Amino acid sequence: MVSYKLLTPEDVYFTTPVPVPAEETDEQKHSSSRLCCKNKSSSTSTAFIALATFLFVVCCVWLIGTIFWLKNPGSQLPHRPPSPSPAAENREGGSGQSPEKCNAIPETHRFDCFPERQPVVTRELCEVRGCCFIQASAVPSPGKDGVPWCFYPPDFPSYTLDSLNDTELGYIGKLIRKQKTYYPRDIESLQLSVMYETDSRLHIKMTDATSTRFEVPISVPNATKKAASPGYSVEFSKEPFGLIVKRTSTGTVLINTTVAPLFFADQFLQMSTTLSSQYIYGLGEHRAGFLHSVQWNTLTFWARDVPPTELTNLYGVHPFYLGLEPGGLAHGVFLLNSNAMDVVLQPTPALTWRTIGGILDIYIFIGPDPSSVVQQYTEVVGLPSMPPFWALGFHLCRWGYQTSNATWQVVKGMRNYGIPQDAQWNDIDYMDGFRDFTTEPEKFATLPEMVKDLHDHGQRYVMILDPGISSTQPPGSYWPYDEGLKRGIFINDSDGNTLIGKVWPGLTAFPDFSNPETHQWWYENLQKFYEKVPFDGLWIDMNEPSNFEDGSLKGCPSNELENPPYTPGILGNVLRAKTVCASAVQKTSVHYNMHSLYGLMEAMASASALRRMGKRPFIISRSTFPSQGRYSGHWLGDNRSQWKDLYVSIPGMLNFNLLGIPLVGADICGFGGSTTEELCVRWMQLGAFYPFSRNHNTNNEQAQDPTDPMFSPLARTAMKEVLLLRYSLFPLLYTLFHHAHLQGHTVARPLLFEFPEDVMTYSIDRQFLWGRSLLVTPVLEPGVNSVIGYFPKGLWYDYYTGTSLKSSGEKVKLEAPLGKINLYLREGAVIPTQTPNTTLWSSNGNPLHLIVTLSEKGLAEGDLFWDDGESLDTYETNSYAYIVFNVSENTFTSTVLHENIEATYIMVETVSFFGVKDQPTNVTVDSKETPFTYLKNKVLTVSNLSLNLSKGFTIHWS
Repeated sequence: MVSYKLLTPEDVYFTTPVPVPAEETDEQKHSSSRLCCKNKSSSTSTAFIALATFLFVVCCVWLIGTIFWLKNPGSQLPHRPPSPSPAAENREGGSGQSPEKCNAIPETHRFDCFPERQPVVTRELCEVRGCCFIQASAVPSPGKDGVPWCFYPPDFPSYTLDSLNDTELGYIGKLIRKQKTYYPRDIESLQLSVMYETDSRLHIKMTDATSTRFEVPISVPNATKKAASPGYSVEFSKEPFGLIVKRTSTGTVLINTTVAPLFFADQFLQMSTTLSSQYIYGLGEHRAGFLHSVQWNTLTFWARDVPPTELTNLYGVHPFYLGLEPGGLAHGVFLLNSNAMDVVLQPTPALTWRTIGGILDIYIFIGPDPSSVVQQYTEVVGLPSMPPFWALGFHLCRWGYQTSNATWQVVKGMRNYGIPQDAQWNDIDYMDGFRDFTTEPEKFATLPEMVKDLHDHGQRYVMILDPGISSTQPPGSYWPYDEGLKRGIFINDSDGNTLIGKVWPGLTAFPDFSNPETHQWWYENLQKFYEKVPFDGLWIDMNEPSNFEDGSLKGCPSNELENPPYTPGILGNVLRAKTVCASAVQKTSVHYNMHSLYGLMEAMASASALRRMGKRPFIISRSTFPSQGRYSGHWLGDNRSQWKDLYVSIPGMLNFNLLGIPLVGADICGFGGSTTEELCVRWMQLGAFYPFSRNHNTNNEQAQDPTDPMFSPLARTAMKEVLLLRYSLFPLLYTLFHHAHLQGHTVARPLLFEFPEDVMTYSIDRQFLWGRSLLVTPVLEPGVNSVIGYFPKGLWYDYYTGTSLKSSGEKVKLEAPLGKINLYLREGAVIPTQTPNTTLWSSNGNPLHLIVTLSEKGLAEGDLFWDDGESLDTYETNSYAYIVFNVSENTFTSTVLHENIEATYIMVETVSFFGVKDQPTNVTVDSKETPFTYLKNKVLTVSNLSLNLSKGFTIHWS
C-alpha cells in the first residue's frame, strides 16, 4: 500500500482503490526511466543522479513497506482508506489544524472525518485529510463507536451554492466544489432541486449536474404545482452550502445540514444534520429497541441473510426515520437510496447519512403528529395492500415435517383439539431436492390431497419459494432453469455469463426480478405449479438474495464495485459476503445499486402473478425495502426460542408498522432452538396480537405446535383460548387493515403515537396498541405471575370485565397468571367483536358483539369495514360495507355509510357499555323497550338483539 504523501492530486482523482498493493508496472518503470534520462549529463553527474535515485527508491520502498506493515489491512478488507485531499497539504499549519480551533468543538458535535474501520486512525492519517485529531476522553460503550478522534474542523471545504432560481415547484440550484476531497472522483457540480410538493411534504434532490446517476426505480408521486400553504420553511447557506428546514408554526429546526461538510463523490455521498431531539424511530431493519440510541450509534444498511443480531445489517433496508420534537410534534425524513450505507446517530443530537452510490433524494414529512408522518410517508412509497381475510387467522409451519402425511396429522390434531387455524405451511422439505416448483415425489405424494382437505375445511395452504434456481439438472429436465436460460432472465456476472452461486439445491442461478420478462416467467412457473398444488399464498425467503458462496462460484472481479473507496460496516466486510457479486449485471443496473431491492422486486413479481391468477395476494417476504407493504408482509426472520427474542419482537413489529408494512410478526415460540412450555405459552399470547400470527420452528428441534405432547392440558388450553380471543377480535383487526390500506395507518401501534405529549410513552416497547384503543400488556419474563404496565392519562377498561381504571399517567401492577394476557380498552371507543370459531371462514357469519367504552363525558365512536374477504380491490370497486358507530347523550347510533350484500349476512347480537355511571331505568332499541343487565362495575349489556348489520339502529338508555 502506498503512502498518502506520495500520491499526486491526479492519483487521488483518477485512481481506483484495490484490495492489495499493486506492483509497479513496466509502463511505470519505463516512464521513470525516461524522466530520469531526460537531459544529457556528465558521467560524474550521472553517477550522482543514479546514486541519489537509488537511495530515493530504497527509502520509498522502505516507507511503503513500513506503512503497509503498520496498517496490516489483510486481504479480507473491503477497501483501503482513500488518499488525502490535494488541498489538505495547503491548509494552515501544513496538514494539521489549529489546536484552539479543534479543542473548541464539543465532543458531542464532532463529526467523523475517518469513518473507515481499518486501519485504526492515527494523527498522521487524520491530519493528512485536513481534519482535527483529539483522542476522546471517554471509553465507548460496547458495540458503540464512541467520540470520533478524527473530526472535521469548522472550515473544512464543502460545496458552494453557486446559483438559485425559482421553479414552478420551488427552487433549482447549482452547487460547486472548489477543492477536491480525500475520496476519488468528486462530483464537482451538483444540481439541487427543492420541491414544495404538498403543505406537509418537502422534496430535496441533489445529483450530478452533468451526468445521469442511478436512482431507485420505485414509483413515487409527481407533484405538479407548488404547495400553497406549506407547514415548513427552507433557508439556504451559500458557503459552505447547507439547508435549514423549520416548522413554520413553532420555528423548530427539523434539519440543519450546515453542521458538517457535504460529500458527493462517485462512490461516497455524505450529509449530516442536526436532530430536533434524541427521540428517533425507524431506520430498519435492525435488532434493537423501538427508540434508537443517539449515543454514537451506527446503523448499517445492506440486505443480508443473518439471524437477527444486534449491531448488524439484517434482511431489510429502510432509510426512513420519525423524529419527535419538543412538545410532542413529529416529522419524518426519508432518504430514497438503495446503495450500501451507514447512518450514524450522535448525541448532538445529529444524524449522518453515508452512502456509496446513487443520489441524495430526500423527503421531509411535517406531520405534525406521528400518525400523520407515517401517512405522509406511505403516500410516497405506497399504501399497504389489503390482505385476504384468512391472512389474519393463525398460521402453522415448521421446517422438518418431512412428509405431507405428517403435516396433515398436525392439521387434524388442531381440529381435534378445537384450536383455531386458518393456514398450514410447508418449508423447503416439501421440494424435490430443494428445487422450486417441485414436490418430493414419495414423502409428499399426498400433498395435493392435503391441500384439498384444507380447502374443504375452509383453510388455506402456503408454501415457501427461494429465488435460487437449481442449475445442475440435465438440459430439458427442469423447466424453470431451462426456460429461464432461454429467455435470459437470470442475473449475469460482469462477463455477461449467467452468475452461478450456491443455495439449498446446490448450484443455482438467480432470477433478475428487475427484468419485466422475469415477471412473466415467474407467473408461468407459479401457474404450472398451481395446477398440481392449488396453493393460496406465497412465502418468499432467502431473497436478500442469499448465497452460500461469497459472490459466485468463480469469485468476483477486483474492481471499484467490489472494492469501493469506502465500505459501510456490513457483516462480512465486503459487499459480496453471502450474496452475489456487486459487479453482477441486472436489467436495470449493476447489483451494486440493486442489491437491497431484490426482495421488493420478487414481491412485486409474486403479487402481480397472484393477481393474474385471480387471488388477493398474500405474500410474506424476508427481505424488504420501502414500498414493500404494497405487495407483501414480512416476518422478522430466524429468531430463537429465548425470552429476549420474545421481547424484541415487539419493537420489530412496531418498527415495520411505522415503515408502512403492517402485516408483520415474529416466529411464535422461536425458530431456532427448542422452546419451553412457559415460553411458548407466553409467546402464543403475545403472538395472538401480532398482525401476522404464525408459529414456526426449525428442523431437528422440539415440535412446538399447540397439539404437541410436550404441552400440558393447562398450557394447551391457554393457547387455544388466546387464539379464540384473536378470532373474536377479527372484525376490529380487519377494519384496522382497511384503514392501513386506505390511509396508511398503523395496525400495531406504539403508545407514543396516541400520546405524543406524554414523554413516558417515548421509550415504551413492551406494550403496544391495536389501533387507538386496545392496549396489550404481555408477560415477557419467565417465572412471574404479574406484569407492570403503563397507562397514559385517561380512563381505561379491563377488556374481560369492563372494570374501569382511571390513570393520571402511571405504572400499574397487573395480575398475569399463565393463562392470561392483559388487555385494556381506552375510553371513547366502540370495538366490534364476533363469536369465534376454529377458522375465520366458519366464524364469518357469526353474530357481532359490540363493546362501547364511554369517556368521562359519555362519548364513544368506532367503525367496521366488511367485504367478502378475498376478492380483488373491493374498496376500489365499491364492493364493501362500511358502518360507523357513535355514542353521545346516552344514545348509541349505528349508521351504514356504504351498503353491500356482505353486511346482510351479519347480525348484531349484543352491545355492552363500559362506564355507564348510573343504573338505567329504561333501555330502548329503535324506540322499543328492551331487557338489559347492569353490573356493579358499571357495565350495561343489551343482549338478544338480532339486528341486521346492513340496517342502522339506535340504542338509548335513561
